[in-house]
Amino acid sequence: MKITNKYLVEAIVFFSYVLFAMAWVGGTASMQSIMLTLDVHSLASASFISGAVTLAKIVGTFIAAWIAIKLGIKYAFFVASLLITIGLLTPYAPNYEWLLLSRFLMGLGGAFMVVYFNPIVLQFFKAEERSTINGINAVAFNMGTAIILWQMQSINQLTGSWQNSLTLFSVLSLAVALLWLLVKFEQPSRASRDQNALPENYTYRQGLTDRFNWLYGLAYSGILAFYICLFTFYPKAGIVQSKWVIGFGIVGTIFGIIYSKKVPLRLPVIRWSGLVVIISTAVFSFSDLYWLQTFAAMVLGFFIFSPVTALVSIPHELPKMTSARITIIFSMFYSISYIISTIILWVFGRLVDINQGDYTGSFILITVLSSTLFIGSYFLPETGHKTKIQQQGS
Repeated sequence: MKITNKYLVEAIVFFSYVLFAMAWVGGTASMQSIMLTLDVHSLASASFISGAVTLAKIVGTFIAAWIAIKLGIKYAFFVASLLITIGLLTPYAPNYEWLLLSRFLMGLGGAFMVVYFNPIVLQFFKAEERSTINGINAVAFNMGTAIILWQMQSINQLTGSWQNSLTLFSVLSLAVALLWLLVKFEQPSRASRDQNALPENYTYRQGLTDRFNWLYGLAYSGILAFYICLFTFYPKAGIVQSKWVIGFGIVGTIFGIIYSKKVPLRLPVIRWSGLVVIISTAVFSFSDLYWLQTFAAMVLGFFIFSPVTALVSIPHELPKMTSARITIIFSMFYSISYIISTIILWVFGRLVDINQGDYTGSFILITVLSSTLFIGSYFLPETGHKTKIQQQGS
């Protein structure tokens, strides 16, 4: 039996990443229990796990395209899925080293997978469908995260323990990975491709010299840095409304899908959402009023994710796009973003240390850097077509 229905293919891709998020965030949520089980009490050891995971994301997103070139997208995605199932070791790791390895490999799988979304969408969906599918894929991680943040305790009660819950997530990931092997994935023939398209052997060298790839990654880097800081440092600063960012992020993504379907132009929603993000980041970071911080968290979640569909659609709508090129574009996009975010994260923490635990300087830094999406909107190309708007209005 071969799976050829594109919507079933998309369902497999979507739930693969939802399950990754559930296993990933579920492991993070259970980390205190895991460390106690292993009799590890050092905060440095816990921090090293986070650092290893960040390294996995940087390395994984950068080499994802190379893996795809060697194996093809279908089997590259399968490798990513298998790496994610290694999370099965997390609740049963016999020692700290095995725990570190399981989290690293799992993070590597997630980094691969997020890059492979795009050539899969390019392969199975028509141009007019891609913005919707890209938006659906963009909400997958938030969906899995939201399930854990709101329902992890209930899931643990249902399965009997946090170990059983993490095992269940990994087993389900393995089942979906095996289902993926049934997908009929064929590269388009040369005759069926655009005669003006770039050759399929688009290389890293070409990618590294392409100005767009750098602008694209830089535009997203500030938003990603804030998002990581949100879960890493903000709770330590006494700001605990992170779950509202996740919840309203889902709402924002759904809005972004609908909006991008109705309004083909990409830059306006990116630009104005970026401006709202700067303002709401400042309010969220500096307000002393709990209700105002909560409201700002809701606004942040909505406007961080509402432009994601448009942002991710831009490479798909560039002229002469091929599977090889879009794989390298997103490989660089995430790698650049994570490298810069890691540097910002270190500087954020360093500023807190220098100022004896005062977060003011760090909050100013992250508020300023949250402007990259707004600034980037003035340098990214407008790939939407005004003719579509005119046709919709006629």
